[in-house]
Amino acid sequence: MLQRMTTQFDFHAETLRLRAERQRLIASNIANADTPGYQARDFDFAQALRDATQDLRAPGAGGAGELGSPIARGAALGSTTAPRLNYALAAQPSLDRNTVDMDRERASFADNALRYEASLRFLNGSLRTLTEAMRSHNGA
Repeated sequence: MLQRMTTQFDFHAETLRLRAERQRLIASNIANADTPGYQARDFDFAQALRDATQDLRAPGAGGAGELGSPIARGAALGSTTAPRLNYALAAQPSLDRNTVDMDRERASFADNALRYEASLRFLNGSLRTLTEAMRSHNGA
């Protein structure tokens, strides 16, 4: 039971880490909107999350790959690599070869911020439920 909860919290931690990284990347794109030749970057969040949590989902034969084992959690969280960055395609060519589309970047920024907030609320709800369960079990 404890392993399952730890795995769930590790998943939330990775989600928040990747959302923060994506927000930083989008902010960098926005900051360089007027930089000649700047190529906007982004990454596939779903794929990056699958890659980052792969060891958490892969049950083994009771050893390092066992679901929720400390070794699997350490491998998933301690040695995560940066997500694979992709170049954004220009919706409209520009003379200075800058591929930042401010409308797309603003929408991505707002969407990512909203999803970050939702992830925080899920984590907060999980912690609140766990706290309430411990209180009711102790009779307090």
